[in-house]
Amino acid sequence: MSRNWKEYNNKLVKRGEFYLLTDFIEYWDKELEEMNKNKRGSPFKFPQSFIDFAAFLKIVFNLPYRQLQGVVKKLATHVPGLKSADYTTLWKRIRATEFELEQLEAIDESEDESEGVIVAIDATGMKVTNRGEWMREKWKKRRGWIKVHISVDVNTKELLGIAITDERVVDSKEFKNLIEQAEYTLNGRKIALTLADGAHDNKDSFNYLKKKGIKSGIKVRKNTSTRARGSPYRAKCVRELKKIGYKAWKKKYCYGMRWISEGFFSAVKRIFGENIRATSIEDMIQEVKMKFLFYNIIVHAV
Repeated sequence: MSRNWKEYNNKLVKRGEFYLLTDFIEYWDKELEEMNKNKRGSPFKFPQSFIDFAAFLKIVFNLPYRQLQGVVKKLATHVPGLKSADYTTLWKRIRATEFELEQLEAIDESEDESEGVIVAIDATGMKVTNRGEWMREKWKKRRGWIKVHISVDVNTKELLGIAITDERVVDSKEFKNLIEQAEYTLNGRKIALTLADGAHDNKDSFNYLKKKGIKSGIKVRKNTSTRARGSPYRAKCVRELKKIGYKAWKKKYCYGMRWISEGFFSAVKRIFGENIRATSIEDMIQEVKMKFLFYNIIVHAV
């Protein structure tokens, strides 16, 4: 099927408009009033929606905090009602913000949920190029990686779960976590099938899927044993694969759709960059998380 280029181009234009969406200014005072109600200590001077907006600018345009202050300050001279904040305030507030995936709208009773959702799970590395706490405490060398684990709805291409670790954490350790996050985000929609590569081929992953009533689309290792070895469900899946062959198995379980998760990684790195600017562990994790959550927002907001 050929792409509708006119529709695609219009989406990209709208995405650019979304980068500078300042609707939050209309509710600035009201939001501050709610945030400061019963608050102890110094009151907030900037609403959370403004902090989210500033964080979005930082990630989209890859800005250090001092440059972010300059951009917001200049924007404030052109946008009525927008106030600027110094870089220290921006850093403290953005760092303290817990950016999380939002639940999807609850399913309508009239919706047909019989087929369920197909979820793809994958992991990738983000380069640590700055020399900071991460190098000194974790690696004792010049370079390292942050590993990002995600679960994605292959039909809507929406991010359903995310976990950020160092590169020593094996992919399968986050398997259960990503499924649990996906179930929460889906808000009542049932996961029918989970796709994952051989890094998740172990008895714990298969047993968890069996417990949840989710079909496995995990690619098992070549020449693997058909013995149960603590997971009868894995043995059953292995026997089926050997019986029908990999090509037929791949088609039956839509394994080719796992590229959706790989495409998600590629898009985030292409738009926001693969390198991490932050130097402390906490800030690195926050920066990476914002990249993935903000990409998910802009893609599905237009």
